[in-house]
Amino acid sequence: MSERALAERFNEVVLPHLGDALALARWLTGNAADAEDVVQDACIKAHAGIAGYAGGNSRAWLLTIVRNTSYTWMARNRPRGMMAVGDLGDLDDMAAAHGTSLPDEDGPEASLIARADTAALEAAIAALPQPFRETLVLRDINGLSYREIAAMLAVPIGTVMSRLARARGLLASELGRAS
Repeated sequence: MSERALAERFNEVVLPHLGDALALARWLTGNAADAEDVVQDACIKAHAGIAGYAGGNSRAWLLTIVRNTSYTWMARNRPRGMMAVGDLGDLDDMAAAHGTSLPDEDGPEASLIARADTAALEAAIAALPQPFRETLVLRDINGLSYREIAAMLAVPIGTVMSRLARARGLLASELGRAS
């Protein structure tokens, strides 16, 4: 393929999903600055591999690259025991990217309660064990199918379903205690 054709393919396959890539990287790395570094590295890898992209779900293809790049980046740049929690503003950015927003039409009090609920949810998700958090984010935030998640994580679909059920149960339990 010519350089021009590769660039056009990259623009068609990768660029529409950069918001989702950044959101996934934020959840995996725990903050916006690290996520931007990861997505930049992932884009370089995607550009290098765009000629080999065989079609199919381009979003899942890119998110797989982002996931793998995130773990490689964190292994290189962070101590093993360190777990960062993302910024509350990240959820606002993600909600805006998906065409939703936190409710504030009921006034400042309702907005404050919604933000507190969002913070509790964010903290509960961040506290999940990594396999459960990752599965929950890929399914419930990024909207990938069970089959796409199974392929991305190299696990059976039943494992994806089990992890998702466990993650949701842990979240419900944690959020129930916080009430």
